[in-house]
Amino acid sequence: MPFEIVAWVVLPEHMHAVWKMPEGDIDYSVRWGMIKSRFSRRLSVAAGSSSSRQRRREASIWQRRFWEHRIRDDHDLQTHFDYIHFNPVKHGHCQRVADWPYSTFHRWVRQGHYASDWGVGELRFDVSFGE
Repeated sequence: MPFEIVAWVVLPEHMHAVWKMPEGDIDYSVRWGMIKSRFSRRLSVAAGSSSSRQRRREASIWQRRFWEHRIRDDHDLQTHFDYIHFNPVKHGHCQRVADWPYSTFHRWVRQGHYASDWGVGELRFDVSFGE
């Protein structure tokens, strides 16, 4: 089930991601299920699980649903990149985007698409993924 993680941020209570999927493949559910399953097997959460979740073999850290959005164009992609990478600041986990270690922001800085001080003032992210 291949896919490319284009942007991702993991926060204590939720995460956001942009994936690049193989042409014609929109099976997000199987991929999320695999991620949740493999992560949960490596984490002991039984003590924090309700009996209902234990019967369904659900970890208490995961919500049952996810929301997907198909990126429409480069502007939509930029908006989602900015939203994802700014999310730790928005939720008060850090004061600067660069201070949050659990994000693809740092990869995009290394590749020259974001300035290391992006999110402070009026700096913008600009990238095109047209193929």
